[in-house]
Amino acid sequence: MHKIKKILIANRGEIAVRIMRSCKEMRIETVAVFSQADRTSKHVWYADEAYCIGGAASKDSYLKIETIIEVAKNNGVDAIHPGYGFLSENSHFARRCNQEGIIFIGPTSQTMDMMGDKISARKQMIKAGVPVVPGIEQGLRSVEETVEICHQIGFPVMIKASMGGGGQGIRLIQNETEVKEAYLSAKSESLSSFGDDTVYIEKFVEEPHHIEFQILGDTHGNIIHLCERECSIQRRNQKIVEESPSPFITPELRKEMSEKAVMAAQAVNYIGAGTIEFLVDKHRNFFFLEMNTRLQVEHPITEEVLGLDLVKEQIKIAEGQILSIKQDDVKQRGHAIELRICAEDAEMNFMPSPGTIKKIIKPSGIGVRIDSYVYEGYEIPMHYDPMISKLIIWAVSRPYAIERLQRVLHEYKVTGIKTNINYLKSIIDVPEFVEGKYDTGFIAKHTEELKNGTIAEDKNTENIALVAAYIDYIVILEENRSDNKNDNRPNSRWRNFGLHKGILRI
Repeated sequence: MHKIKKILIANRGEIAVRIMRSCKEMRIETVAVFSQADRTSKHVWYADEAYCIGGAASKDSYLKIETIIEVAKNNGVDAIHPGYGFLSENSHFARRCNQEGIIFIGPTSQTMDMMGDKISARKQMIKAGVPVVPGIEQGLRSVEETVEICHQIGFPVMIKASMGGGGQGIRLIQNETEVKEAYLSAKSESLSSFGDDTVYIEKFVEEPHHIEFQILGDTHGNIIHLCERECSIQRRNQKIVEESPSPFITPELRKEMSEKAVMAAQAVNYIGAGTIEFLVDKHRNFFFLEMNTRLQVEHPITEEVLGLDLVKEQIKIAEGQILSIKQDDVKQRGHAIELRICAEDAEMNFMPSPGTIKKIIKPSGIGVRIDSYVYEGYEIPMHYDPMISKLIIWAVSRPYAIERLQRVLHEYKVTGIKTNINYLKSIIDVPEFVEGKYDTGFIAKHTEELKNGTIAEDKNTENIALVAAYIDYIVILEENRSDNKNDNRPNSRWRNFGLHKGILRI
């Protein structure tokens, strides 16, 4: 047992703020690190201490292992939480922390090595009796070999980066004419993204659902699952909408998949919070996809349906405590949905939209949670992931959750930059989503429909932004007038709004 008193968060943005919040509730001091581009980010002033560690580019700051460890050593840090992305699945970083006597809040470096390599992970799961997608257990060596294996497995197939993640280094191959380009581009992307160009092949599962199970494991050998998340709404292999529980999974299938998820974690002696990801075909056959050895972006929906704080659980595990809950205690309640709000322009092929936020109107009410790091006047840098917040909705049932989500998205306004809010609004209005009858092909199937809906909503948002600006202007005028004339009449500031039967007339 080691009581953690001070944690350095080796990350930025909303996840850094989210981790710090749990730390403050546990009365643990927090240390932020930041790049020169992040000097005004919320995580910097929210922390108890903050230190600049380099330039704007990730390689000059958030990926500088030795600099981060030096900050930790110089400031009495007990543990480092890596968040997700950046160094969160870097086994060398975990080893360096341990070598310096700093607790790494996550699994062991050995587990990371074993499961970070997708080919190695496939071998481990086969050995453990967990079903895997038909494919190969070695890296591809040439285009000719790739063609031969594709014919053996049967088209369509997926070519994947062995060290991949986040949708990088993945290509779908429908026929032999696509093999060469897919093979070369996947290897190139894998090398640039992960420093390793090893790729392999798996059979493409048609009409699949992407289902993942949250797991927790302590240092005493206890491993439990925390039920599933449905992550099938994806664009370019990147998740954008997640929900829990899955509308597709039956109770019987949930039981079977959860047992296999625990088996997968036990096979590698998993410690901490992690995720076992599966593909489930339209006949509800499921296959191991990968293990994520970190906290997931979508972890809040699990927290909402179970009433748990996963960051607190991670910290307790890192301290050497026994899991605070048993498997029989895990009961889902209600339904939660998460949407990723990004600074990007849906009309311009989702190009990032850095810039200064002029106004934010955040939704609120029962069952509404927003994990964010931005504020009015904040300038979003161009150097990092465009996600600026996560909108999480909870309700007693899925229909109620969707009703709440539709209301909340109409309330959520951001001006000064482009966001994907209206694109998300178009997604949840599609009948297939409302009915829970969708798979990973949803976005491709509704591309034009979503695009047209987004353009219409964007025009409406521009009008609302003008109204908001006008309201600010009138309020300032009325406040000045009241100050000058000592006008204490109730509601006098609203007299020039032209309100009539609930309609604002300008």
